[in-house]
Amino acid sequence: MENTALAGTRVLDLTHHIAGPYCTKLLADFGADVIKVERPGSGDPTRRQGPFVGDDPDPNKGLPFLYLNTSKRSITLNLKSPDGQRILKELVAESDVVVDGFRPSLLPSLGLAYEDLRKIDPSLVMVSISNFGQTGPYRDYEATDIVEYALGGLLYIFGLNEREPLKHALDQAQYKAGTNAASGAAIAVLHRLLTGQGQHVDVSIQESITSAVRDTTAAFANYGIVKWRQPGPTGEIPRGPVETSDGYIMPIAFGAVDWNETADFLQAPELKDDRFATPQDRQEHIGEIQDILIATFARWEKYDLFYEAHKQRRLIYGIVQDGEEALHNPQYEARGYFVDIDHPVAGVQTYPGAPFIMSATPWRAGSSAPTLGEHNSEIYGEKLGYSNAELVRLTAAGVI
Repeated sequence: MENTALAGTRVLDLTHHIAGPYCTKLLADFGADVIKVERPGSGDPTRRQGPFVGDDPDPNKGLPFLYLNTSKRSITLNLKSPDGQRILKELVAESDVVVDGFRPSLLPSLGLAYEDLRKIDPSLVMVSISNFGQTGPYRDYEATDIVEYALGGLLYIFGLNEREPLKHALDQAQYKAGTNAASGAAIAVLHRLLTGQGQHVDVSIQESITSAVRDTTAAFANYGIVKWRQPGPTGEIPRGPVETSDGYIMPIAFGAVDWNETADFLQAPELKDDRFATPQDRQEHIGEIQDILIATFARWEKYDLFYEAHKQRRLIYGIVQDGEEALHNPQYEARGYFVDIDHPVAGVQTYPGAPFIMSATPWRAGSSAPTLGEHNSEIYGEKLGYSNAELVRLTAAGVI
């Protein structure tokens, strides 16, 4: 993988779950040599997180793990044992970057804090991802994705004004933090190449969320304005997804709406009734407007409406696609976005591909996600020089 962007960069991955593994996946898929350190016997908890290929709860068939750990090598190591801590330091000596996703107090309690590890290599780059960062009064607090959304300020602005806040599905805070961590790692590696200096990169998941609501936080910081969620139904174009005859579509209107043009485009002449002539009229008859719009959109098929809006009127409409529709979307297909990766246990699976396209040093999934401890012999034996007898002893002692 010599023509990849991060070829020659050696990364020791001490992460689990989502944020950290996504960070190291990005580094690995762009060419870094990533060694994933997992707990002996059980490994990364996402190995046991569904959905599973074929609904078979095999630790090598969990789709989240398979996606988050492409292009990595896996070893097992007990960091709480003295031998494990000694071996980790040997691995650090062979690495350019260490990424960890532990609570801030754990590695220092084991003598493996950044200040300890940089004694091995002063040019070491260490990236630490935690709920609230390495400092501050919340440093040691526990959190989940929705808690990060809430405390980061993003939850407050989603949903309708008249209802409780809503959250995006799944683990968006974790992926945002993983993206920030990969960016921080790459920038720190560049600084190391230019100056020879290492550093500690501190990534807070809460702050990663807050950075995603820049306009909201800036509005308060600069003007004292607290932005609310979206208002409920108005007499104009709907502000949320609208049901068509075969799914949902998202119509967007910026600025003033040309009401007659909208009525003509939707083929709904009843919207041009005198009762709806002005914005004030439409707000006074909001119930009737909504009934007509619901019936009007229901007459359309979503793809017909989407292409008509963009090709004929240059309106901003978007289809609400499910997973299958996204997989076969012509835009993705034209750019070759989704890729197939063959795993020795899970078989061939389709994954999201490159987060961005680089013309000279492209993204590539160099290998499927590793099985637990798949590279123990390769890393401990060939890289660190441990004999087979030593590996047997370390395995029996629960160190690897």
